[in-house]
Amino acid sequence: MIQDPSPKRTPLETLGEFALIDRLTSMVQLTQKSTTLGVGDDAAIVNHGGKDSLLSTDMLVEGVHFDLTYMPLKHLGYKAAVVNFSDIYAMNGKPTQLLVSLAASNRFPLEALEELYEGLNLACKNYGVDLVGGDSTSSMSGLVLSLTAMGEVDKGQAVRRSGAKPNDLIVVTGDLGSAYMGLQILRREKTTYEADPNFQPDLQGHEYVLERQLKPEARQDVAALLKDLDVKPTSMIDISDGLSSELLHLCKQSVTGCAIFEDKLPIDPATIRLCEEFGLHPATAALNGGEDYELLFTVSISDWDKIKGNPNLTAIGHMSDADKGSFMINQAGDQLPISAQGWTAYTTEETQK
Repeated sequence: MIQDPSPKRTPLETLGEFALIDRLTSMVQLTQKSTTLGVGDDAAIVNHGGKDSLLSTDMLVEGVHFDLTYMPLKHLGYKAAVVNFSDIYAMNGKPTQLLVSLAASNRFPLEALEELYEGLNLACKNYGVDLVGGDSTSSMSGLVLSLTAMGEVDKGQAVRRSGAKPNDLIVVTGDLGSAYMGLQILRREKTTYEADPNFQPDLQGHEYVLERQLKPEARQDVAALLKDLDVKPTSMIDISDGLSSELLHLCKQSVTGCAIFEDKLPIDPATIRLCEEFGLHPATAALNGGEDYELLFTVSISDWDKIKGNPNLTAIGHMSDADKGSFMINQAGDQLPISAQGWTAYTTEETQK
């Protein structure tokens, strides 16, 4: 496919704020019965009837949370929406509405923001969520996104971080560390390109880890899966900042300790091969990498027979009394303290991961 060497660029100042909003939201379609009023007024109107409402918000800043050198705007829009939906699923809920606010510098033409909204709209379509409003303004420092997801859950069925008890099993969905290794591939290719602008990135064979980084999916299937298994988690969180950080969140909120086993961590073979190539221990990628957007939860030990053998779920350890601390038992049988080494705000990049 031959691309147009001079794509159309419409300066945002030729539209104005309201025309921009009309343009970006012209393809928005409302599908949720709970959406009474969407874009176009001072506020959206949502009625969840007898259910509990869930709200979660997230901010993404260019140069801090994403790099447009290797993050296409459509992928950015998709990912920005999905990571917010993941927070709702982590409460055992269902996302229903999304608010999107953005600040963009004048280096972004209309077509760039339309590409961003293509990704947002695709995510909303795939997850059955209504985009119901937001805000836009100018920026002196690139692109900034702020998203708020709204959702619903049956009364009394929300799962919090604070319900785990000693001896509860610790369970994760999917596999861990792949998104982090996808990021390492992208950063390596960017560094090589900056040294030699004639360099053509070689991404072949890394499709899985790159998709995990650039186009993650929230685990919308887990609530139904657990319901079918007749299992209700005692606590739950999504894995955005790394398994170690999320485990410590659960332990702090539930006032427990924990023990996990290195040989139980679910890590994809492609991730293990890349860890060897980059000189990283696979457990390091799983514990500290982040952006997996899998779900981490605890269940009563009495539910073990219901979850064992399920290909979507892996029991990696158990909760314990708080005074026993939080640690991982490696393959040599040593107890290694768990510390939060995932992404942390307000620190320099050199101290991250």
